[in-house]
Amino acid sequence: MSERIPRNSDNDYSEEMAQQRRDFVSEKTSTSLDNVGHYSIDPATTAGNIENFIGVAQVPMGLVGPLRVNGEHASGDFYVPMATSEGTLIASYNRGARLLSESGGAKVTVVDDAMQRAPVFVFDDARAARDFGHWVSENFAEIAAQAETTTSSGQLRDIQQFAAARLRYLRFNYTTGDAAGQNMVGKATFVACEWIAANYPGIKRYMLSGAMDTDKKHSQLNTLHTRGKRVIAEVTIPNDLLQKRMNTSAEALFKARSINQVGAFMAGSHNTGAHSANGITAVFIATGQDVANVAESSAAVIYADVDEDGNYYLSITIPSLIVATYGGGTGLPTQQECLNLLGCNGVGKVRKLAEIIGATVLAGEISLMSAVLAGDWVTSHDALGRNR
Repeated sequence: MSERIPRNSDNDYSEEMAQQRRDFVSEKTSTSLDNVGHYSIDPATTAGNIENFIGVAQVPMGLVGPLRVNGEHASGDFYVPMATSEGTLIASYNRGARLLSESGGAKVTVVDDAMQRAPVFVFDDARAARDFGHWVSENFAEIAAQAETTTSSGQLRDIQQFAAARLRYLRFNYTTGDAAGQNMVGKATFVACEWIAANYPGIKRYMLSGAMDTDKKHSQLNTLHTRGKRVIAEVTIPNDLLQKRMNTSAEALFKARSINQVGAFMAGSHNTGAHSANGITAVFIATGQDVANVAESSAAVIYADVDEDGNYYLSITIPSLIVATYGGGTGLPTQQECLNLLGCNGVGKVRKLAEIIGATVLAGEISLMSAVLAGDWVTSHDALGRNR
């Protein structure tokens, strides 16, 4: 039987244990971990974020900006840290940031906020499940009170209901303060479901998640009803500025957008834009977000128009941006530095971060769309990227 990875039940988050595990796996695989083991953080700070700690994955980080953001929570010029290994990405986002800033900045609005857990209850038949749904609506206040006993910052906003066969799916929608909130709403919903099961007769069984919360999976339900923050970033760019900075025109971009909408529809894409996942992922890594949430956060709806003066209006709606400025990976030292750089560390800052990310994504969209039309897409990768 293979040897188990070394652990210390008393203090597993120490440099001694990290070194012991590096030595263990180096011996087993004849592989050097010199770079993995070279870091500045104290292993003790990783408790709650990782198990079997051996070191760090070092991702190159670049800076984008100044990026002008006209938000309700983020206002002014920002320098955005982005961690990526994709050449040309930072250069492209910088080009877009310059264009947005020279156009007066990106106007960004958080229009909705909800995090879900979606249990399913099983009954003898569809009528029993329907009657249960009526009871849930009538007893919402008590269900919310039970759920909120587990959290000081989470609030149950509403419960959506969906019927199928003898099943009743309940989609609990919470606000979660500055935390992303998946664990928070899971615990709150469990307590609420236990109270429901104890107070409503006829429930055969329930599951805490019936998969309608689509945790770390994209869904059309999230696109319509929001998961995390629903963020809209928009800008109107003068046509002459597009010509000067991007070597393209409002008319050309608008026509290309019409073609891309058809292509995205035919492909069944959950994103009608160019590449919002690039910017979101890079900022997520830098600021300590749960990167797997990009599966949901990458959904986007692009809308474009040309005004009567020939200027280009562009907006991106991100319906499921899951971010935090408190808890999880945001407490790690490197990520704290990046959040501080943005003025987004701690309580009361999550909508500010969401607005900055929205503006960043918009910068990337206009830059890549313009590059494709101007013929700069391939040449820039040849000059700066992996093809050099």
